[in-house]
Amino acid sequence: VQLVESGGGLVQPGGSLRLSCAASGFTLDDYAIKWFRQAPGKEREGVACIKNSDRSIWYADSVKGRFTISRDNAKNTVYLQMNSLKPEDTAVYYCARQAHCGSMLIFGSWGQGTQVTVSS
Repeated sequence: VQLVESGGGLVQPGGSLRLSCAASGFTLDDYAIKWFRQAPGKEREGVACIKNSDRSIWYADSVKGRFTISRDNAKNTVYLQMNSLKPEDTAVYYCARQAHCGSMLIFGSWGQGTQVTVSS
C-alpha cells in the first residue's frame, strides 16, 4: 500500500501547479484521500479531501476558491489543482488515506511529500 506525491515546484505568486497522489495496493473508492501541507516551523494542516463513496469534498478556508481536488479512478490517482498561489502556500504537500474527510487519523505512514515554493 503506497501513496506517492509529485508535481511540486517553484512558481511565482499568482501561478498554478497540479499535484498528483498516485495510489497503489488499494482502491481509492474505499477511502477518503486528503491533501495536507506543512510549512517550516508550522504544524501539518489539512488542505482538501475527497471521498467518492459519499461524494464528500472538503477544503480548508485558506484555499477555498483557489484549489480543486479531483480523482481519476482509472489511474488510481488524486489531483490537487492549485491556482492563484500565494507565498503562504509554500510548504511540503502530502496525501494520505482516511476513513472519512472528518477523521483526525490517517492510515499508514506519511510519504516523502512534494515541495511547493511560491516566490518571486
